[in-house]
Order: sequence, then structure tokens, then C-alpha cells
Amino acid sequence: MISDTGYYVFPDFDPVAIDLGIIQIRWYALAYIAGILLAWRYMVYLAKKPPAIVKPNHCEDMITWGTIGIIVGGRLGHVLLWDPGYYLANPLEILMVWKGGMAFHGGLVGVILAMLIYTRRVGIPFFALADLAAAATPIGLCLGRIANYVNGELVGRVTDVPWAIIFRHVDNQPRHPSQIYEALTEGLLLFVILALFAHRQIIRERLGTLSGIFLIGYGCARVVSELFREPEAFTDSLIATTWGQWLSVPMLAYGAYLIWRGRRLKPAG
Repeated sequence: MISDTGYYVFPDFDPVAIDLGIIQIRWYALAYIAGILLAWRYMVYLAKKPPAIVKPNHCEDMITWGTIGIIVGGRLGHVLLWDPGYYLANPLEILMVWKGGMAFHGGLVGVILAMLIYTRRVGIPFFALADLAAAATPIGLCLGRIANYVNGELVGRVTDVPWAIIFRHVDNQPRHPSQIYEALTEGLLLFVILALFAHRQIIRERLGTLSGIFLIGYGCARVVSELFREPEAFTDSLIATTWGQWLSVPMLAYGAYLIWRGRRLKPAG
């Protein structure tokens, strides 16, 4: 629908995709499930290429380990990094994952911890698995940002660009569709970049390099996308920057280190 001002009005999407009465399945949950399954299949595909250190069954096992890491880490990351005061006052809501509130940086830490435990248990190099996960992660990021758009959350800043959208549940101001920007940059573009590198055997053999490319790629995409996204936290204490940008700085630094380290390591195989 087009408003009187000529801007597109965000449709009133139902966040519930399937309503079975007792159980409701939300679009956000479907995005997570689809992202995890597609990432698993892509990891299996890459695992069959040299140096083939990770076996397909390792990728299958990581579905469970990774899902736990995403949910626990993402939720705790949101609680601790984005709105600790609210959850300190309402501790029971920490468990109410279905009400929304997942942080990528927390989910990333959760998955890293899960992979550290798993790779130590099965005796494979951490970065042999982490590189495959890094190459597949943008699939879930893309679907997750699309789900953010369907939910009408994480809206963009006020703007006058022709493609601006009015989110009436927020206000009547035209805003950037920042969720779509992030789906295209953190998701589609980053996936293509990583795929180009992942299909080069010398890159796959330099363990940690794909992980470094992912960290730098996501960090850059997040820093840029935050310019168009409405700030959510600590808006009074961060001058001309956002909390999301600051959380991405360690990713950029560590990603650069991993690429430098990868160039100095003897190729695995």
C-alpha cells in the first residue's frame, strides 16, 4: 500500500506462519530452521573437497551442537549486550525466547564455544570445522534478516529516499528498509564472496583463512548497515557510532589476524 506521501507502507504481516492452536510456528523460527539445514548441506558439500579433514558426519553432528550454541549464545548475548537493565528487572523473560531478542554476536560466541568442545571431543582441528561453518553462516543471516523484516523489527533510520518504507507500528516516518540491506550484504553478498574463496583449494588448506574472511566481511557489512539502522542501545553514550559497530571491531581485528596467520601456516592436507 502507498501512503498519501508517496511512500510504501509496511504491510501488516502475521508473524505466525502456522497456527495449530496449541502450537504456533513463527516465521522467525522457520528462518532459523531453514538456515541451519541449508548451512548443514552446504558444509557437507564443502567437506568433500580437499583437504577433506572434516567428514560429513561431523557436519551432521554440528547441527545439534551449533543449534544449542546459537540459541543459548544468541539469547544471552541479547540479554547481556543489548538490554541488561530490563532483564535484570524481569529475569523470567530471559527464558521467553519466543518473544524475540537474539543477538548475532552472542550467537557467534555460542557457536564458537560449541565447536571448540565438539572438535576437541572428536579430535579434528578447530578451524577445519570453523571454516566450513563460516562459509555457510551467511545463509542463515540472510534468512534471519528477512524474518526481521516480516516481523517489522530492527527498523531503519528516518530518510527521504524513494524506496523508504513507513512502519506504522513504529511511527509515520519513512525509514530505510535496513533489514533488506542487511539481508543483501551480511547474507547474499557475503555468501558469494566466501563461496569464491571456499572453492579455491589453497584457501581451504590454509585453516582459519575462511573464518577470517567471514569475520572481516560481516564486520564491514555490519558497520556500514548500522549507518542506516535505527540505534537500539546506549544511544546517549556513543557519539556518532552505534553499539553494533563497536561490537564488530573485535571481529575485524581477529579476522585480519586469522588471514595473516593463514598465510604463514603450512597448508593442511
